[in-house]
Formats: sequence, structure tokens, C-alpha cells
Amino acid sequence: MQHADIIDRWQQVRQRSLAIAAPLSAEDCMAQSMPDASPIKWHLAHTTWFFETFILEQFEEHFQPFHHDFRVLFNSYYNGIGEKHPRPQRGLLTRPPLDMVLAYRQQVDVRILRCCDSIHDPYFFQLLELGLQHEQQHQELMLTDVKHLLSCNPLNPALYASPADLLPSVATCTTLAWQNYDACLCEIGHQGTGFSFDNESPRHRQFLEPFQLATRLISNAEYLAFVNDGGYRKPALWLAEGWDWVRQHDLQHPLYWHTDPQGWQEFTLYGLQALKLQHPVSHLSYFEASAYAVWADARLPTEAEWEYAASQHETEGQLSQLFDSCWQWTSSSYSPYPGFVPATGAVGEYNGKFMVNQYVLRGASAFTPAGHSRNSYRNFFPATARWQLTGLRLARSQQDPEE
Repeated sequence: MQHADIIDRWQQVRQRSLAIAAPLSAEDCMAQSMPDASPIKWHLAHTTWFFETFILEQFEEHFQPFHHDFRVLFNSYYNGIGEKHPRPQRGLLTRPPLDMVLAYRQQVDVRILRCCDSIHDPYFFQLLELGLQHEQQHQELMLTDVKHLLSCNPLNPALYASPADLLPSVATCTTLAWQNYDACLCEIGHQGTGFSFDNESPRHRQFLEPFQLATRLISNAEYLAFVNDGGYRKPALWLAEGWDWVRQHDLQHPLYWHTDPQGWQEFTLYGLQALKLQHPVSHLSYFEASAYAVWADARLPTEAEWEYAASQHETEGQLSQLFDSCWQWTSSSYSPYPGFVPATGAVGEYNGKFMVNQYVLRGASAFTPAGHSRNSYRNFFPATARWQLTGLRLARSQQDPEE
């Protein structure tokens, strides 16, 4: 990548984080709605902390931290770096103020760009790209976290006017069809020279039995039929742990759905809106996606099935809504690929240590920054997570036509 390209990409990514936060007040940026979410101010600081800690500390001549306490305050989960402020208490950090966090970002921006002019070590630029990809992940988290925060407000405040330039429109669901795939020995995992996270490698072989994949995501209208049919009251549809979770929280519909005498509504970043029946259903947990699949006489795809179908789509174009609407749950547990080896040092904690008690999601969402995802991208969350922009695409097993 040329020097001018690096500077341009740096400025685009860093400015987008500020653009997401721009409509928010300082009070908005400080609040934390639940332990799984983080305040916007923390996201802005942590993404900057990543560059300071993993790049400037290693490469900058005469390195001095912006503030020595930030090393602990804005460390997320890197035990190799040292102590961390407890995640559930990030919303209690009224100090440093937002203005200081913004000054922190500005100073680190200047220092990183100065290093770009003087350093030629390829590893510096590898870490820089990792940091930018990391910030893009946090940009999606910023949107989902602030959406959850605003949904807790009885005023149902909107973050953006509709339509917003910052977010693309969600693709409308078309007629659902099924695409057939024969049994095969395929390869999945990252290939080529472009960026990938460590959990996407190494590329390896997978045998697939014949299967079918839905050509699009499940819509709000289709999921509403599941709700109206008593889907949340039928234990036979649910995994045992999922049924306990549904009863414990008295769940009856997806996270941001509301009903009143005028009909169903959904909380969005544009405030409370009438439920758009032809949009993909979103903010589903793995348990909800799995229960719907059982109700629909189908199943969730494995991540190998999803990636193989997505790679075939590049040449044959049978599938829609792969990357523009919702992340898609798979039935695959998040585990290392054969031969996976974490990177050395604290940066090796990025993905590998989370490979337990989580499920893989594939694709991307309307909140995902443009160009950030790819066929081999492996997102992951625990089975109860539903504040993320997660939906579902159905799969079915089929008899091998040669039998």
C-alpha cells in the first residue's frame, strides 16, 4: 500500500468513528446500558489505546503515553498488557471527560502519521492495518451499543433522521427460494494476500453433504407468523437451555419489537417505527434463530456450508442479502481451525481465547463498515446475544441425487 493510500485510509476510518458519535451528547457518550455494551466514549478511547499500546509503544522514538492511567482504563481484555478496568463499570468513568478522549485521539493521530513517514518495517504496517480493522469492528459495536442505550429511554429517541447518510438502507426481502448444493470436498478459510483476522486461517478442507440454502434472509413478516403461532410458548421448538432462557426473561418477540392497538412497531436508530414486514428480521439470539428453523422444518447452516455457498455466489449469483442486512447465525460452534496458531504476544489474545461457548455468524450487516467483511470472516457471539444486528438464513439437508 502506498504512503498516500495509508494516510487516506487512516483518516477515513478514524473520521467515521467521530461521525458516528457526532449526534450524541457528552451524556449519551458516557452511559452504559448493560455489561455487554460499552459507552461511546470508551469505544473512542479504546480504539485509540490500541494504536498507542500496540504500535506507538513499540515503534515511536522516545515514547511517552498520553496519560499513564489510560493503559488500565481502556484495556479491554489483553491480560498480556496488564490490569483492566472492570467491563461492567465502564459507564462509571465520568473522568476523563469526553473532551480529553477526543484530544487523546487527535494526538495519537498525529503521532501515528509521523511514524508512517519515518518507519519502513512491514510489521508496523501490519499492526496498523489490524488496528484499523479493529476500529471498524468497534464502529459496528458503537451503533449497536448506542441503539440499546437509546432503546432503554421511554422517549424512544432517534439517533439519526431518516434516511441517514451514514448507514445504507436494508435490502427488502424478495420471494424465498432454495438453492441446491451437491456433496463436495471444499476448502474454507482465508486465501489470498488481503487482510484477514487470525481466526480465518488456516485454509482447510471440509466435506459437505448435499444441502439447500435459502436464497435470502427470513423477513419480519415470516418471523411474525412464528410469534403469532405461539413460537415463544412451545418448548418443543427450543433447545433446553434456550427454553430456560425464554422463560427466565419472559420473552415473547425479538428484542426491539413493540405492540400496541395500532400494530407492531420496532425501535430503530431512527426512533420507534412501524414494523417493516418485508425487511429481514434482526436482533435475534442463536436460540431464537434455532427455534424458528425448527418451526420452519429447516435448520441453520454450518459455517462451511455458508462460506462454500457464498464463494459459489461470486460466480453464479444465486443468493441475496449476504452482506448488506444482518449477520447470519450458523450452527457451528466457534472453535479453532485445524492448525490454528495464535500470534505471539498480547496481540495473540485478539480472537483465540474466545473459542469456547460461542457460535459463529457469517456475512455482515447494515452496520458493518463498507469493505470490512468477506466470505471467510468469522463473527461470533454467545447463544443469548441479541443486541447485535443478527438474523437468520435457513438451510435444509437433501438426499444426494446420485443415491
